[in-house]
Amino acid sequence: MHLSCGAYTLKLDRPLIMGIVNVTADSFSGDGHARAGHDDALRHAEQLLAEGADMLDIGGESSRPGAQPVSEAEEIARVVPLVEALRGCGVPLSIDTVKPAVMAAAIAAGADLINDIAALQAPGALAAVANTRAAVCLMHMQGTPGTMQVDPQYDDVLGEVIQFLAERIAAAESSGIARERIVLDPGFGFGKTLTHNQTLFRALPRFRHFGLPMLVGVSRKTMLGQITSRPVGERMPASIAAAMLAAQAGAHIVRVHDVAATRDALAVLSALDSTDLSGETQ
Repeated sequence: MHLSCGAYTLKLDRPLIMGIVNVTADSFSGDGHARAGHDDALRHAEQLLAEGADMLDIGGESSRPGAQPVSEAEEIARVVPLVEALRGCGVPLSIDTVKPAVMAAAIAAGADLINDIAALQAPGALAAVANTRAAVCLMHMQGTPGTMQVDPQYDDVLGEVIQFLAERIAAAESSGIARERIVLDPGFGFGKTLTHNQTLFRALPRFRHFGLPMLVGVSRKTMLGQITSRPVGERMPASIAAAMLAAQAGAHIVRVHDVAATRDALAVLSALDSTDLSGETQ
């Protein structure tokens, strides 16, 4: 399996580490750089690269529970200069956005992947990506960031997430986005209780039937705080454990804040585990 990702063709023979760069003032993890400015965000990105990030995910609008949207112009002003500065850094650049105008501006500036929590449902989103070389990550979310954690309900969370992703894959392919450019994300924490998240995580191998790369992002999230009773600043060990379990279950990309620690953990897993990282017994 491989991923056609803008200027890159990614081999997915091992889990790739996507480092998070939040150019926001209200990131749930407290690592946003909107107030500090472009230089701090660039230094953070360069640090993640030095730690071994295989990809960078740049976001200019928070998607934490209860987050309020920012304007297109503000989001573009936050992310496009960073893409321009990092273009040619040697790894793919992802943009975390739901807005077609931001997608188009970022791709024009050199972004290789659109990481859309709304799975290209906004009017014009499919068209913004279709006639480009950029890959897209299609994620499941119930509701919107402002309301998604207000009593989320499912009859069958796994079945509903799988059905939604199947529909969005079909929509993407119909618009001209080849399967080789599509990544899937079950959307942990996006309109889901801890029980919903646990059900999806335990069922990660079920997503292999799509035959597409899978991204898992649980780093520092509330679900880990609920499990460990740790505040967000003390969730690195839990995040590392979750990344390793996701890799064992077949995740091709793990989206994380703590790149160096995750890289070490995955190296140990690769060297010592009795299963390969697709979950097949050796």
